Order: sequence, then C-alpha cells, then structure tokens
Amino acid sequence: MQAQPSIAQTPSLTFPQVFGTVVDWRTTVTNHLSTKSFEKLNAASSSIGMPTRLACAGISWPDFAQEWRTSYYEFTRAQANRHGKDPIAFKTVDDHHHDSLKELLVKHEIDHLWTDEEVLEISRIWHKLDGWSDSTGGLQALRNRGFIVTTLSNGNLSLLTDMKIHAKLNWSYVFSAERFGAYKPHPSVYLGACKELGLQPGQCAMVAAHLGDLGAAKNCGLQTIYIERPEEESWDVEKVREAKRKGWVDMWVDSEEDFVGGGILEVNRKFEVGTPL
Repeated sequence: MQAQPSIAQTPSLTFPQVFGTVVDWRTTVTNHLSTKSFEKLNAASSSIGMPTRLACAGISWPDFAQEWRTSYYEFTRAQANRHGKDPIAFKTVDDHHHDSLKELLVKHEIDHLWTDEEVLEISRIWHKLDGWSDSTGGLQALRNRGFIVTTLSNGNLSLLTDMKIHAKLNWSYVFSAERFGAYKPHPSVYLGACKELGLQPGQCAMVAAHLGDLGAAKNCGLQTIYIERPEEESWDVEKVREAKRKGWVDMWVDSEEDFVGGGILEVNRKFEVGTPL
C-alpha cells in the first residue's frame, strides 16, 4: 500500500495539466474529424474525387487523432530540448496543430478533402475540447477549499482561454508555457509559474494523467498528484505499477476511485478526508 504523506504538506496551489487530465481531447477530436469528413463527402455540392474518397474509406479517425496528438508530444519535447541551446522563433501550439494536420492529410492521401480554410478551422478544434465529467465540479471544489487552481499547459493563451469558456473551467489564473518562451518539460516552465505567483515549488502541486509530466515537475521540487485517465498514460503497464507501488507521486487517484465522481472530484475528496499530500 502506498504510504500517505502528511497533511502538513498540503499545497497552496494546484497546476492541473489540461490536455487529457482536465479535458477529453480524444473523444472531442475524433468525433470532430469524423463529422467533418462525413459532411464533406456527403454534401450535395461535393466534388471530391474518387482517390480521396477511397483513401477516406480506409481512415480510422481515432488512429488519425492519436497521430495528431503524438505529433504534439514530439513537437513540444523537441522544443523543450532545444530551449537555450539552439535559439529559434517560438512556435505556438495552434501553429503546430495546423501544420501537423496538413502533414497528416498529405500522409494519408486525403489532402484534397477540405479547403485550406476548412483545414484551419478543423485545426482549431483543440480550442473546444470537452471536459471530463468531473472537471468543472472538481476545479470549483478545489477553489472552494481555498486552493489557487491554475493551468500550466503547453497550449497557447488564446487556446486555453477559449477552452476555459467552452468547457466551463473556472481557473483562478490561466498560465501558458507561451508566457515563458519554452515548453514543458523544460524546468523554466514549472519554476517560472511558481515564481510568477510568489510561491516556492514545494507549495505547489502538479496534477496530471501523465507520469512523465509529473516526473519533470517533481524534479523541480513540486508536489505531484496523478489521476488515471483512459488511454492517457504513455508508460508501460509494469512501469506504472512500479511507480504506484513505490509511492512515486504524492497522491494517486485510481480510475476505480469514484466515491464522489472520480478524477478531480476525488482529488478534492482526498484533501477533505485528510489523506493526501
């Protein structure tokens, strides 16, 4: 059993990671791609050629969405690794999503499916991701408990602001990696956010469904809260089990823990009963 840390360590602030932890990007993006392709292929005025139609017939939109998401991981990690070593102009996540979508359409031979304007509009679906069922209530519950609840996301500010409105996410503040000119997992993002709010890293807790993100935050001195979410963890099963067994993070929320609605609501419940951090 995982040892329970002392309540004396309760943080002043939580940084919930957004994509996958607070919002269900997979369902939203997959459904949007599927709907937009169906509408275009079946429009009365459609002039889509047979090669594109045949290519679309072989597309798995869930797999396509995962490829799109994977390209984001590769982009942000490459940018983080280059930060301070090979200066380049900062590229926003919006710009990456647009560019990578165009590349994927070419790769799958469906680059004639949508117009340039339609591709740009589709690439902005990341502004309108739906939250998990526990997210709106969970964030509000943490705020009601007195926590500062702030984004710490690689998403650009306009993306995060639109998502806040769409998914009804009541953040105390909206912090983007864009503010620090770097991407997680670069330490400057975690430490910069703590400094901006006048807090020491140990007074802050990163909340995420990705152990890699939590590892980077932990190395910067932040406390860590892990929430299991469907299909979000990139670590293999045995490595995840080992991390849980060793108490590698300060709080672990199982997907089966659904006493009050699971996820972020469960984080709040654990604070209430005095078991976490």
